Amino acid sequence: MGGDISVESTVGVGSTFLVKLPIRNDELRMMNDEYASPPTALLTHSPSPEKNSSFITHHSSFTPSHPVTAQSLPHILLIEDNPDVVEYLTACLKGQYQLDFAYNGQAGIEKALENVPDLIVSDVMMPIKDGFEVLETLKNDERSSHIPIILLTAKADVQSRLAGLRRGADAYLSKPFHQEELLVTLENLLASRRTLQLKYQQYVLAPEASDLPAADPEDSFLQKVRAIVEANYQHDDFGLPQLCQKIGMSRSQLFRKMKALTDIAPSDLIRSHRLNNAKVLLESGAANVAEAAWQVGFKDPSYFSKLYQEEFGEAPSATRK
Repeated sequence: MGGDISVESTVGVGSTFLVKLPIRNDELRMMNDEYASPPTALLTHSPSPEKNSSFITHHSSFTPSHPVTAQSLPHILLIEDNPDVVEYLTACLKGQYQLDFAYNGQAGIEKALENVPDLIVSDVMMPIKDGFEVLETLKNDERSSHIPIILLTAKADVQSRLAGLRRGADAYLSKPFHQEELLVTLENLLASRRTLQLKYQQYVLAPEASDLPAADPEDSFLQKVRAIVEANYQHDDFGLPQLCQKIGMSRSQLFRKMKALTDIAPSDLIRSHRLNNAKVLLESGAANVAEAAWQVGFKDPSYFSKLYQEEFGEAPSATRK
């Protein structure tokens, strides 16, 4: 490219790399069109106090400049301490996902537990906590165990990939990776989640259902949710706050986990469970409309009838006939 690179290094202290690249008119126009910002002609790298001196950190400032306002887009948490990689990931994903950022492993864990994203893309080599620690922590926490996690690393050898997969990584990409490779990986993970949603919907909404095989933590979690709802739905004072308390999650954490697993909000799950059980009572003739409403936790029969009509497309009195 007609440039120049030089280095000044002191043993035990660190190294400074100086890279000079010429800017030509064609390159300048192309970069302006793609990034809407002028290119940098001089890049200086020097050691970061947060990392071992054997690592090099790019000291250019970066602020995510692609805010996404469409709340319906999947939410991705990017855990990456290299500003250049963050900028590239943002360019790859802008407009297709809601993006959140954490710049070390510990911050990534805290954000993941607080916001419960749909997907996580994490670097492996990071300060404070590395990607493997992020993976182990989140996959062993009930609030976040369901979140697909993609690990990014410059280590492309088989042992490194196996180390990530054994710790529960859903995918493993080696740097440098192509934009399409990342997008296809993300879409495949989301598609797998949608397939699971159909299975879990049938389980949580059925008036009577056998236990899931508990092959993974999500099966056990949904069994626990269903057991709590089944044991309490007849009480008129049982609702979302009580379910959150018994599960041990905040409203937002439980909402995002339930939506990710079943595409059903927790409050809708409680309501549907009550209505499905009421329908069984009415179809069997075991109760009239008022009795069925009371037995499934509704104080007001008219409100029960309204919800029943919305759920099944007919009045509860028609079902009882």
